[in-house]
Amino acid sequence: MKRHLPFLLILLVLGVALGAGWYLKRNAVRSTAAPTPAGPTEAKASSPADPGATPPHTLGPADAPVTLEEFGDFECPPCGLLHPVLQQIEREYGSKVRIVFREFPLTPNHAHALPAAHAAEAAGLQGKFWEMHDLLYENQKAWHEVFDVRPIFEGYATRIGLDLEKFKRDDTSEIVEQRIFLDGKRGHSMDVKGTPTVFLNGREVPFESLALEKLRARINSELSGARP
Repeated sequence: MKRHLPFLLILLVLGVALGAGWYLKRNAVRSTAAPTPAGPTEAKASSPADPGATPPHTLGPADAPVTLEEFGDFECPPCGLLHPVLQQIEREYGSKVRIVFREFPLTPNHAHALPAAHAAEAAGLQGKFWEMHDLLYENQKAWHEVFDVRPIFEGYATRIGLDLEKFKRDDTSEIVEQRIFLDGKRGHSMDVKGTPTVFLNGREVPFESLALEKLRARINSELSGARP
C-alpha cells in the first residue's frame, strides 16, 4: 500500500488541477459569450426602447398612420442611397407618413460620421436640421474622403443661412453630444447594429425591402390594414 501511495497522491493532485482548470475555463467562456437574444415579445416586456433625443427630428404630422423611423449615418453609402427614396415617399404620401431621423454614426469605421452628426444637430438648434441633413447626404461623395471636413460643413451652414458663430459653438456643445448619445442609446435598445435601419410603426423593415417599390408596398399594406 505504501508503495502505491506516491502514485495515488500524484493522481489526486492531477485530478484537482484538471478539475480547477475545467472550472475556470467554463466560467471564462460564460462571462465573455454574447448574450442570447430575447424573442420580440420578451424584449419588449423586459427592455422597452429608450426614448432617444427629445424632441426627435421629424417630417409629417404626429398622428400620421405610418411612422418610418430611420437610424442613419451621414457617411454611410447605403444611407445616402436611401435618402432620395425617403424623399420620394414623403412626396407621395404627404400627411399619411411621418419620417423620424435618429443619429447612429458608425465610428470609428466612418471617420467623418460623428462630425457630420454634430453639424446636423448644431443646425437643428437653429431650426435647420433637415436642410443640413439633405446637404450632407446629397454631397456625401464630396466630403467623405476630405481630411478636414469642418470648413465644408461651415460652408453648408452659411449656405442654409445659419448664424455661423453660433453654429461653431453649438457644434461642440453638450446638448449636441447628448442628443447623439440618446439616439444611439435608443438604437442599441432596439438592437440596431448597422445603418440604415428603418422601423415601420415600430417593426424593423428588412434591409432588402428598403428599395422604393418594396417600401411602398409595405406602407400600402400598413395603410390598408394588411401587414406583410
